[in-house]
Amino acid sequence: MSTTQTFLLPDLGEGLTEAELLTWLVAVGDTVELNQNIAEVETAKASVELPSPYAGTVVALYADEGATIEVGRPFIDIAVEGASTQDHTPTTPQNPVSSSPAQSDSRPASKERTPVLVGYGVAEESTGRRRRRTSAATVSAVDAVVTEQERPLAAPPVRFAAKQNGVDLAEVPATGGRGQVTRDDLEQYLARSAADPVPEPVPAAASGDSARPGAAVLDEERTPIKGVRKHTADAMVRSAFTAPHVTEFVTVDVTPAVDLLAQLKESKHFRSVRITPLALVAKALLVALRSNPSLNSAWDEANQEIVTKRYVNLGIAAATPRGLMVPNIKNAHTLSLRDLAEALTTLTTTAKEGRTGPQDLSAGTITITNVGVFGVDSGTPILNPGEAAILCFGAIRRQPWDHRGEIALRSVTTVSLSFDHRLVDGEQGSRFLATIADILSDPVTLIALS
Repeated sequence: MSTTQTFLLPDLGEGLTEAELLTWLVAVGDTVELNQNIAEVETAKASVELPSPYAGTVVALYADEGATIEVGRPFIDIAVEGASTQDHTPTTPQNPVSSSPAQSDSRPASKERTPVLVGYGVAEESTGRRRRRTSAATVSAVDAVVTEQERPLAAPPVRFAAKQNGVDLAEVPATGGRGQVTRDDLEQYLARSAADPVPEPVPAAASGDSARPGAAVLDEERTPIKGVRKHTADAMVRSAFTAPHVTEFVTVDVTPAVDLLAQLKESKHFRSVRITPLALVAKALLVALRSNPSLNSAWDEANQEIVTKRYVNLGIAAATPRGLMVPNIKNAHTLSLRDLAEALTTLTTTAKEGRTGPQDLSAGTITITNVGVFGVDSGTPILNPGEAAILCFGAIRRQPWDHRGEIALRSVTTVSLSFDHRLVDGEQGSRFLATIADILSDPVTLIALS
């Protein structure tokens, strides 16, 4: 005897209210094991795979790929052999997009149970990720028809890149070990497509006024605002209109810092580490915070308190396939320059590959945004919500500079600091920025202040 269990979409972290279904990894009729991944979803913070809290047979799927699902809504039905009715999570059927012919529209009521997803059970290797399949059903009192269609399997960053380039992944030869389209597969497909001449598209004839000769032809693309982009937009608007921003700038001769980096790259202690100017800027910020703790604080509106944090979770703004994200290095204040450089490499690599998890995005205390990698000299960044300050690091350029009373070619950069004027007054912000500038212009200061 089997009982149908309904798995409700759980809160995937920090009170998130919804998630977008990226990929079903199972279909109606599939047999699933406990903790086998059943779907991949994207929240405002990260892309995660959901493990099944039950072992049994998939009876119904409650959403199409690309749909946004609210936390607490039915996600999937699984028929569990020999399950007790006390294990059943009661729900009212809400027109699942895919269901088995045997599914009934009525289920027995029972004691409520919400499966715990994050950290649920013991992680196990699944028997292999299935190719993506979608099911569509027309369910009535008379019959239920289920059809399935094979769809290509690919990681979210690959799907995003394909969408950006207008590529149908079904046309891309897949070489992944599980039959998935890899990033290399997509890049090779794009390279081959670029080598082949493609005729220019001809806009379809329009009716009415737009069909007249000389009439404007509108060519638009509309992208739904959801997931990380929606979360980022909401957070930036909230930050801009709740925290009074002040931004200060300083232009620094960083030639000594550039020379130091060159020496470190030749040092046996750094040969296996990618040491960059950002690592030195990050270390300068961490040292400067010791004498300027107000820059590492938060405004607690509910309790009317200023929370000064004695730990530093250093956020690094990163452009990723899923949009702008700010993962952070936990307890960065405890790291040596070498360890900090390694942590930065891991953080940026993980972000670019789309593997940043919710835990990497939470509890940040202060942020650096490196616009110099884009050749930009400076900017006025918006605070990451809940933080007192964000440091903007611009491009390093060789230019004429007054050096010891003479004009010489030097390596120069501009560093700006945006801060919350409720938490940081002008003197504190200026001293903090000046300390960072002093360290970058004379790295020996690191030894004196460390």
